[in-house]
Amino acid sequence: MNFAFPTPESTMEFGRELGRSLRAGDLVLLAGPLGAGKTTLTRGIADGLGVGGRVSSPTFVLARVHPAGAAGVALVHVDAYRLGGDLSQLDDLDLDTELERSALVVEWGEGSAERLSDDYLVVRLERREDDVRMVTLEPHGTWTSRTPDLRLAG
Repeated sequence: MNFAFPTPESTMEFGRELGRSLRAGDLVLLAGPLGAGKTTLTRGIADGLGVGGRVSSPTFVLARVHPAGAAGVALVHVDAYRLGGDLSQLDDLDLDTELERSALVVEWGEGSAERLSDDYLVVRLERREDDVRMVTLEPHGTWTSRTPDLRLAG
């Protein structure tokens, strides 16, 4: 599934719709270069989940936990960029335990965080020269059947 989002607000709206569909145990991996919109998308996901706390890039703390809101699902936002492939640090975060009761969004997690679950969604973001964000969804496991049911408009 491919989408084009001409503005940061349309990227956030996409995130809101995705966030409304998330449940505890969901793993979403965000892939794309710096400035592609990963954190903007995560802000939308958080808004869709109705979680508490300000969403910003967790680059310096590696992970932020946003308490559950009305939907009853907390959000764990991880930035694996600084890990540089050091999976031991990812293990130290104990994300598999968090995944049981939260939705987990991992920026830069492709190639390492997939091992947390057989069921995950890769959201690949690209930013064109005209600032349009191109988004491709790559579902794995149960996401293969869930993705067509998402009411996401691009």
